[in-house]
Amino acid sequence: MPDSPPPSPQGVPGAVLDTSTLTAEELTYPSADGTQINGYLARPRAEGAYPAVIVIHEAGGLGEHITDVVRRFANLGYVALGVDLYTREGGPPPSGDLQALMERLFSMSDATALADLEGAADFLRSRGDVTGKIGCIGFCMGGRYTLLFACASDRLDAAVDCWGGFIDMATAEQRSTPERPVPPLELVERLHCPLYAAVGAEDHNPSPDLGERLRGALEPTPHETCLEIYEGAGHAFFADYRPTYRPEPAAKLWRAVVPFFERHLKQG
Repeated sequence: MPDSPPPSPQGVPGAVLDTSTLTAEELTYPSADGTQINGYLARPRAEGAYPAVIVIHEAGGLGEHITDVVRRFANLGYVALGVDLYTREGGPPPSGDLQALMERLFSMSDATALADLEGAADFLRSRGDVTGKIGCIGFCMGGRYTLLFACASDRLDAAVDCWGGFIDMATAEQRSTPERPVPPLELVERLHCPLYAAVGAEDHNPSPDLGERLRGALEPTPHETCLEIYEGAGHAFFADYRPTYRPEPAAKLWRAVVPFFERHLKQG
């Protein structure tokens, strides 16, 4: 892994145009059950302690887009860790094979993924360059796991769920399975930290209606929460390498996420 990866395309929200101020590396960290999980970590090159952000990949895995997002957060003054939740499966399913992708997602254990995420938070807090404040952001399947993480664990200080699907069902047909016993939506009353959630107005999973159900579930919680429906956007509208990318909604999302993390991870 080169110490200074290519910069983000100019104009992309949070684009890192000068990577010389960052350091980045591939590494492994211990899951809560001891299994070594792959990750990609970036941080400011300047010495000091920084809050941390866990970045959970979309269904395609810990690819170039997600590692770029990791560097974008490092560029804002965070120790950012992209976690590879496909480590135990040996990597993501074949690109373009939707059936294999869905089979992989539905076969992964929520309990195991949660252990991998708690391990990431514990690993970050153990580092001398981390203040102790930990945030998490996830996209697509990563959004679902972010919501699960924020509700089922006390490790986070702030969370951002970007269009996490299947938060009300285990699969398209089943409310629960042995691998996904409780939908994250049903755990929202146990939310442990502030949460920001984004849903595209043209998305189908999660649909705006499901987003409204999440909003209603969040209202009684004691934490700061916000769910925003993004007009003119469908699924994966922040993924600048996909046809689904929408520059204006993506920029709006970045303008919401940056101060949200600033408020909960850097202030106070």
